[in-house]
Amino acid sequence: MNFGIFFMPSHPPERDLYDAIEWDLQCIRWADELGFDEAWMGEHHTLVWEPVVAPDLVLAQAIKQTERIRLGTAGILMPFMHPAALADRVAQLDHMAKGRLNFGAVISAAPTDHARAGILGGMDQSRRMTAEATELVLKVWTSEEPFSFRGEFWSCDFDPAVSWLRPYQKPHPPIAIPGLGPASASIVNAGANGYMPLSFNVAERIVETHWPAYEQGALSAGRTPDRRQWHVLKDIFVAETDEEARRWSVESHFARFYDEYHLPILESIGLKGHLKHDDSVPDSAIDVDYLADTCFIIGSPDTVVEKITRLYERLGGFGTLMLLSADYADAPERWHRSLELLATEVAPRLAHLDGVTTPSATAVGGN
Repeated sequence: MNFGIFFMPSHPPERDLYDAIEWDLQCIRWADELGFDEAWMGEHHTLVWEPVVAPDLVLAQAIKQTERIRLGTAGILMPFMHPAALADRVAQLDHMAKGRLNFGAVISAAPTDHARAGILGGMDQSRRMTAEATELVLKVWTSEEPFSFRGEFWSCDFDPAVSWLRPYQKPHPPIAIPGLGPASASIVNAGANGYMPLSFNVAERIVETHWPAYEQGALSAGRTPDRRQWHVLKDIFVAETDEEARRWSVESHFARFYDEYHLPILESIGLKGHLKHDDSVPDSAIDVDYLADTCFIIGSPDTVVEKITRLYERLGGFGTLMLLSADYADAPERWHRSLELLATEVAPRLAHLDGVTTPSATAVGGN
C-alpha cells in the first residue's frame, strides 16, 4: 500500500494566506522526509476555508523543497481556464518536477465557484466542461498532426510546428479524477479513460460503490481495471493512545473544520448524507463525534492498523491511502508526530497489502 497526503487545503479563516501556504509546504516537506509517496493539492476560488486558488504555484515551490515525493493537483478546476493554456501550464510544471507530477482534473462543485466563473448550468454544465477540457488537454499533449477543435465550450486550432511544449512524462502525467457521490459519474468516466480514481472522504458505504462504477467504465471501453490505481482519502490522526488521538481530533482543527465549514457547506449543497454510515441516521446526528466513531481513522498505531485493514478488506483492496491534511500550525509537533507514527509504525505493518485483494461476501453491501 502506498500513502499520500491530500490538501484541500483547509485553513481557519483567520490564518494569513502566506502562513497557510507555508504550513502546507512544511507538511509536504515532512511527508517527503517520512517517505510518503504522494502529496495532492486542491483548488477553489470562493471558499474561505480553502484559500488556495492556484495549487500549481504552491507545487512549483514544493518541487524545490522535496526530493522524491510525487506532487499532484487534485485538482485543477477544469472549467476555469482555456484547456490549451492549461495544457501548456501543466506541461511546464511537469518539466520543473522532472516527471514527479500527477494531474488531477476536477469539476467545480461549489455553487459560488460556478457563479464566479459564469457557469450558469450548475454541476451538469461543470461536468460537461470538465470532460471537454480534459479531452482537449490530452489532444494538445499528444497530437502529432494539426487539428481544429470545435467543442460546446472551447475552440482551438493546433499546429505542432508552433505548439512545441509537451509534458516531460510520455505521453503525459498520470491523470486522476476524483469522485464523491454513490457510483460517481466522474469515477465511471475515470474508468472509461484509464485515469486514476480518487475517492473522497465520505462514508464507506458510498466509497464501496466507486470501484464497481470504475470497473463499469473501464470494461465498457475495453480496459482492464487495476485496483492498485485506486486512491482512497480518509481523515486520519495517529497518537500514542486512542484517547489522545480522539482528543486531538474532536477537540482540535478537525472539529473546527467540520463544525464551522465542512458540515455546513455539505448541508447547503445537499450532500451531508454522504457522511452517514446508514441512511436512517438523521442529519442532526452528524457531528464530529459521530464522524470520529464511524468515518475517521483515529487512534494508536495498533488501532489505526486495524481500522485501515478493515477498510481495505471491505473495499476489496486499493493502491493508495491518502490522509486529509489539517492545519495544526498552532501545535505543529502534534501533527508531525501523527505523520511520523503513520509512516514508521503503521505503514510498515500494511506493506503486504498490494491492492489486489477481492472483497468478501460479507464486506460487500455492509455499513
